[in-house]
This record gives sequence, C-alpha cells and structure tokens, in this order.
Amino acid sequence: MAGALELTATTCDSLLKMPIQRRHFLPLLGSPLVAQAKKRPRLAAVVTSYYYYSHADVILGRLMGGCSPNGKWHSSRCDVVSLYVHQIHERDMSADLRWRHGFTTYDSIEKALTLGGEKLAVDGVVFVGEHGNFPNNDVGQKLYPRHELFMQILDVYEKNGRAVPTFFDKHLSYSWAKARELHERAKKLRVPWFAGSSIPLSVREPMLIPAIGTRFDRALSLGYGDLDAYGFHTLEALQCMVERRAGGETGLVAVETLQGDAAWALLDQGWMPLVEAAYATCPRKSTAPLRELVKKPVVFALEYRDGLRAASVLLNGAITDWAFAGTAAAKTMACKYGPHSKSRTLPHFDGLAHNIEELMLSGRPPHPVERTVLTTGALAHLFDSVRSGKRIETPELGIRYQAANPPYVQTA
Repeated sequence: MAGALELTATTCDSLLKMPIQRRHFLPLLGSPLVAQAKKRPRLAAVVTSYYYYSHADVILGRLMGGCSPNGKWHSSRCDVVSLYVHQIHERDMSADLRWRHGFTTYDSIEKALTLGGEKLAVDGVVFVGEHGNFPNNDVGQKLYPRHELFMQILDVYEKNGRAVPTFFDKHLSYSWAKARELHERAKKLRVPWFAGSSIPLSVREPMLIPAIGTRFDRALSLGYGDLDAYGFHTLEALQCMVERRAGGETGLVAVETLQGDAAWALLDQGWMPLVEAAYATCPRKSTAPLRELVKKPVVFALEYRDGLRAASVLLNGAITDWAFAGTAAAKTMACKYGPHSKSRTLPHFDGLAHNIEELMLSGRPPHPVERTVLTTGALAHLFDSVRSGKRIETPELGIRYQAANPPYVQTA
C-alpha cells in the first residue's frame, strides 16, 4: 500500500533497541497513518518550582500523562520537550521525570524555547509561575517573579519575529504596573494566549451558564483561603459569570477590601440573600449560623463602569469551595464550582489541561486573556485597599471585552 509504514525486520530491531519513552511510544498506538498525519505540538515549560502537588505537577503531569475532562480520560496530545525550573525545590520532581517523558532541562528560558539553538524551536509554551520559596510583601502578596520570567519568554518571541500559543497560569502579577506591561507587550507581539484560574473551567453544580446579555442586578462569588492565591480564584469565579452581562465587560470604576465587622456591615446591606443562595450550593460541614463559623469574613467590593455592583466574599471556617449567585430580572441563579470526585485527584485541573491542549492544537484561546488582566488589576488594587483601609478608584481598569460564547465548562 503506497505511503504505508512498512515494518521490516530491520525496523523492528531498531524499535526494540530504542529507549522506550512515553512520547516515543504513544504515536505508535492505533493506525500508523493517523499517527503520521497528526503532528503533536512540541511544548516548552517554564515553571517557578516543580514538586508534588505544585501547579507545575498538576498541570504538566496532565499534559504529559493524559487528563480526564468530563470524567473521560484521554491520552496526552502534546509533547513537553523542554523545561526550565527557576527554583529547585528540596523535593524536586523534574529530574526524575526527564527520562520517563523525554524532555530536556535547560538552565535558561531562552534555551528552553530554542532547545539550545539560536531560533524558537517549539510549538507552544506553558508558563507556571506558582509555588516556590518567595517572600511576601507588607500586605501578604506573594512576590512571584512572573513579570521577570514571562518577559524573557516575550524576549524570545520578539527576537524571532513570531510568537507561539502560550498559557500563563493564575494572575499576571502582584503589581498592576507589571501586569499591564506584560499584557501590552504580548498584544504588540500578537501572542495567542490565555491565562487565569482553573475554577471557571470546572464543573458547575447545578449547571449554570448565564445567557449573553443577562442584565444582572447584583452578583457575588464565595470562596475561602488567603486573600492572594485563593482570593484570585474567587474573583475569577465571579468574573466568568458577570462578563456575560448586557453590553459585555466594561471594566471597573473602584474596588474596596473590607474585613471583619466592616465586611458583615456591607453584607447586611442587601447582600445576605445572595450569600445564602450561593452558600446553599456548597457541601455543609456544620449547621451553625455563618456568623458563628466565620470569625473574620473578607469582602472584595467591586463597582463596574456600567453600574453593576458585585462582590467576592471569603468565608473561612464555613466552606472549602467556590460558589456564585446573582440576580437578574428578579430571579436568583446560583451554583458551586468543581465536583468532589473520589475517582481522581483535583479534577478541576482536567478542564484546564484540556484547554491548554486545545490552545496548542488550534492556536485559539478558550476565552479572552482580558478576563485575567482585569482580575489581576482588581486584586492588585484590592491589596492597595488593604494597605490604606480605603476605597480605591481604578480609572486604569476600563478594560472592555466580550465573553466567549459558548464558554468551556466541564460536565463531570
């Protein structure tokens, strides 16, 4: 058969002698013609640290070993061929994984993207600037060097006159000025990229996707954890819903962080019905009143340019989930994010890994990066509010965009 792969005795002997690495073995599965026809994107990974349960582990592990979006496992569709680790952890995993997955570790970001040569030599880049031993500032923000590391990725793109599909984990920086510089430069270089939290891509129980053009009266998200890493997830759990409102996203006028009694005082101004609606979707560990369970609530109060008032609320002591509730046309809608699966670990990362693969295969981001640009700016200014104790005007956050329709949402 013309063009078919002929397995001669010599070919078989060569295969038997070849070191069996996962990225060599998978293309041999199924039809040889299909395997030859489909090019597997070659990815460079740039991470701050790589150890068990770090974001590098739970994201790259799925990209190399397969993932289970919607509860159905599929094998990897990309090859991680190079890795740069900024900070070697005492429990570093990357060295042990090199042989198994066939990637090469490089001592610079440029080498990881050029595979040690002179030109950009990969089809995509995965940047995970989360975890590692980095200091906190005076208000508790982790000073990850995301700006400094991602700028080096952009340097390679600019030097080569082209960019490849790129994923950026979590928010862009603790600093709005640094985040804005990254976004403006990436836009100038025409980088096809997306960024952000895994939460918006996860399961919603009950399933809730507000229609484009929804006229929200008020909206809020619930979350837990620290104000920085987990506060960001809570903001994106809100933003992925309200960005679908009538007129599209318009940006923020002002933000304010309230804690303790000041938070309860704000919530008592008509917000508690939404808090209760979102809270009702979360698994409950106690029937005690919220005010007994939550010793120090935190409210991120957000005022949008089109007049929408919204909030993200951290209820430590009551929940370990993210949830949303909003009102539109006198009706309340609510859901929680993420299944509690006993069959696999951290299932909300399956949807994220799947979307990273889709970006690398198609070059099309699943949603506008401006969502995360806006939430990054909001969080940075919310920490300014923590520092000053005041409402912060945000004229620079007049960020407009249209939500993806339909959005990607896991179903199981």
